[in-house]
Amino acid sequence: MLIQLSIRDIVLIERLDLAFETGLSVLTGETGAGKSILLDSLSLALGGRGDGGLVRHGEEKGQVTAVFDVPPGHAARLLLRENGIDDDGDLIFRRVQSADGRTRASVNDQPVSVQLMRQAGQLLVEIHGQHDDRALVDTDAHRTLLDAFAGLGEDAQHVSGLYRSWKDAERAFKVHRAKVEAAAREADYLRASVEELETLSPRDGEEDELAEQRSRMQKAERIAGDISEASEFLNGNASPVPLIASMVRRLERKSHEAPGLLEETVELLDTALNHLSNAQMEVEAALRKTEFDPRELERVEERLFALRAAGRKYSVAVADLPALAEKMVADLADLDAGEEKLGELEKLTAAAKADYDRAAIALSQKRRHGADALAESVMAELPALKLERARFMVEVTSDPEAAAAEGIDTVEFHVQTNPGTRPGPIMKVASGGELSRFLLALKVALADRGSAPTLVFDEIDTGVGGAVADAIGQRLKRLSDKVQVLSVTHAPQVAARAATHLLISKGPVTDGSEKIATRVATMEPEHRTEEIARMLAGASVTDEARAAAKRLLAGSV
Repeated sequence: MLIQLSIRDIVLIERLDLAFETGLSVLTGETGAGKSILLDSLSLALGGRGDGGLVRHGEEKGQVTAVFDVPPGHAARLLLRENGIDDDGDLIFRRVQSADGRTRASVNDQPVSVQLMRQAGQLLVEIHGQHDDRALVDTDAHRTLLDAFAGLGEDAQHVSGLYRSWKDAERAFKVHRAKVEAAAREADYLRASVEELETLSPRDGEEDELAEQRSRMQKAERIAGDISEASEFLNGNASPVPLIASMVRRLERKSHEAPGLLEETVELLDTALNHLSNAQMEVEAALRKTEFDPRELERVEERLFALRAAGRKYSVAVADLPALAEKMVADLADLDAGEEKLGELEKLTAAAKADYDRAAIALSQKRRHGADALAESVMAELPALKLERARFMVEVTSDPEAAAAEGIDTVEFHVQTNPGTRPGPIMKVASGGELSRFLLALKVALADRGSAPTLVFDEIDTGVGGAVADAIGQRLKRLSDKVQVLSVTHAPQVAARAATHLLISKGPVTDGSEKIATRVATMEPEHRTEEIARMLAGASVTDEARAAAKRLLAGSV
């Protein structure tokens, strides 16, 4: 329920803090006192459309805060929790409206989008007037209200779950069918491609290995001639090694004849011979390393070129050829096994649809029974509301071909306001005053089912008086036994039945300026008589009006 509403600098309201109780609360006051401003402020706090014109003249911004006390498992708490908003304690909705048109929304001091604020607000408060009855405009809401009245919430959820299962199965069937059909169109291409790739048998990393091997062979081929020439020079007939060895031997023999003259020369030549001998061995080793079979280079190149040609043909990198081969094999396997799997999926889809159809038909039958009971319950309220010649009907139209998550039914409230006239949709047939009374009868029939915990009725008693106004007051009182009811009213018969009576007035502010502000006062019992007398008599309150007011108050207890 709404427990507090705080308003700062909105239109004529400078500063206002209201506390609300359970039961029926009425707001009364002279025309223009600011009753609509209160409802506009509450709507703003619930995510209604912002407007810079709502900000009090001369101020930069206005603010509205609405505080709600709802049970732990309430749908509004669940919605906020799903969106990461802390819902401990009371729910505090705050909206700041700037004069430049910008707004800020928060719930429990956490910033939220206006859309989330509106969604949560709709779960907490319903505001009904003569021309904006959401519960009567939207036929989806008609179905929801019927399900709530007949206690079909779980049945509707079960049907919704079966619908999702059916659609999931149908989606899987369609996806697989499209895949099989596409594979069938490319079957010959797939088989030829798989055969080609299996023959080629590409390996992961093979392109890099072959490229490296080819590069090594090509480099060896380019330097092999130079190495061979060096080998010929060091080891062939023109090799200097034998000449140097002969020279070393001759000098060694002569060194004995001239001691100290040739020893160093002989030693250097001997070292040179050793280095030349090592060079001979190394050049031979290098020559052996450059030896390769030209046919091996040809084989490597052919393999590398074949892999790259396949990559170009299938528009993939060579490295992706193994994965492509696996995919094509899998596609062929799907094609080969696809018909069998397709049949299984088709059976699953048919079974899921049959489950949905059975549940949807059963729900439809229950809705038809509930429709009769709801119409009867609403009809029982109409005579006292001076709609005794009217008829209220709940039309349930079923179309199995229009299956949806909500079932196969379209539910619409129809009325016949006078005998002999054509029945039709309630929004098209009923006048503004009749619409409000139909809505009230509907809400009384539903009681606390399918309703937000707080209902606000904005002057639904306009244009009626006497017994009708009294009947409206009685029904608002009965409704307030189940949910919190706030009613803006001009009818003394309604005001007399309130548990809390709020008087709205306007007058100059206390700062000595010429500004006007709206005020709201909770009326004590002794003052209520005077206000209800004013509502009965107008500007000039007579003793007769006061006596009538006392009778109304006494009769409403």
